[in-house]
Amino acid sequence: METIGFGFWNWVALVLYLLLMLCIGAFFTKRAGKDTDSFFTASGRLPAWVVGFSIYATTLSAITFMSTPEKSFLTDWSYIAGNVAIVAIIPLLIYFYIPFFKKLRVTSAYEYLEARFNPAVRVIGSLLFVLFHLGRIAIVIYLPTLAITSVSDINPYVVASLVGLLCIVYTFLGGFEGVVWSDFIQGVILLGGALVIIIMGITHIDGGFSSVVSDAVENKKLLSIDNWKLNATAAAIPIIFLGSVFNNLQQYTASQDVVQRYQASESLKETSQSIWTNGLLAIISAPLFYGMGTVLYVFYAQHQTLPENFNTSSIVPYFILTEMPPFVAGLLIAAIFAAAQSTISSSLNSIAACLSVDIKQRFFGKKSEKAEVRFARFATVAVGLVGMLISLYLIAADSNDIWDLFLLITGLFGVPIAGIFAVGIFTKRTHGVGVIVGIIVAVIASYFLQGIGGAGSPFYVSILAFVIAFVVAYVASLIIPQPKKDIAGLTIFDKHGEVTYQSKQH
Repeated sequence: METIGFGFWNWVALVLYLLLMLCIGAFFTKRAGKDTDSFFTASGRLPAWVVGFSIYATTLSAITFMSTPEKSFLTDWSYIAGNVAIVAIIPLLIYFYIPFFKKLRVTSAYEYLEARFNPAVRVIGSLLFVLFHLGRIAIVIYLPTLAITSVSDINPYVVASLVGLLCIVYTFLGGFEGVVWSDFIQGVILLGGALVIIIMGITHIDGGFSSVVSDAVENKKLLSIDNWKLNATAAAIPIIFLGSVFNNLQQYTASQDVVQRYQASESLKETSQSIWTNGLLAIISAPLFYGMGTVLYVFYAQHQTLPENFNTSSIVPYFILTEMPPFVAGLLIAAIFAAAQSTISSSLNSIAACLSVDIKQRFFGKKSEKAEVRFARFATVAVGLVGMLISLYLIAADSNDIWDLFLLITGLFGVPIAGIFAVGIFTKRTHGVGVIVGIIVAVIASYFLQGIGGAGSPFYVSILAFVIAFVVAYVASLIIPQPKKDIAGLTIFDKHGEVTYQSKQH
């Protein structure tokens, strides 16, 4: 396919955005370096609305901006059930999960696992998170690289290195507070970019908005009765919704990058407000991102200007660079960078938190606050470079179908841990050895389920991974004898009780 020159004014817009991100990191450098509490949780001083925006930007990011429009361009809006699932679990989070994290005042989500079970479960949960997010960093560096370089004349290795290194620098400088405020700006750019693409697309379509609606309905590009049939060729909304519930439980209860944000506000009320802000943004943004794909489908159906053998993963940047005026196109490409960076920076900071709190401090002791911040910053750089190298491998291997790859990785490494958090909170008889058995069985089962016909769907894998981890952990705990452990205040049966656990980090 013939590539498009990026152009001087597009470079100007992109460089201005990148400089803004660096400035945010630099602005919070001194405050972030004060102590580990500042570097990892901003000492709980962030307003609820900006934390909610940060959760939204972190959980959606580049995968939303690139893959969601591609899904609706190729198929329909059935995956919107995943956005509804986010709102559906919010009451569950506020009533059952978040009070435990707030009560323990944990920096790492996996401190709860030690309090409830034992140190081994904490380490396993933390390391599985680190592995999962190393893969996630690589994927979300790879996505914008693919988006830009497949339709322009820029070297993909240069773009991937630029995205990765810039994220490392401003996360290194600004810590958690810099990450959250940059998430807010990136989220605004993300939503604004989607809206501009929809408006510009509609203005280029003969018949405007009415043509978009009529063509989409005629070609079943929105939702149809087929989406509700479990044996249909179209994606089944009930399975997508249920699978997304378990994927989101992983994200909001067992993933450090989100749980870390529960400590960024002082009170449970403020944390609840941030979760509802995130849910509202997820619902508002869903029509934008799915609408983007539908508008682009109608536009290219009318204009027939897509090159032969075109890779639809690049449909959004191709439209931007071929149909948008200079500088505006650069700002919209910056939105793709913003989508990637909001996820990468959050992953870097949260992985550094896990390595610092769950490994270094837990087993080797805690030194001065300045020394701990230095270690956290070193971890940020090391992890960022590893993730960037994996992304360069993905480029060299010319990997495709990243959306399903990401969901499969989530099911394999992430969702079993969500099952373990659930069995810890909702049962009293489960113990550490039983939980480890549950994790091992769930991960192995998830791996083999991926290749078995319809059961290999990422959403089926997520559902089964959660259920297997929960059930096996509980049953194994009933069979395998273990000394009784004090779990006062750590289950839903004693939610308001005092916790006897003390974090061993000193």
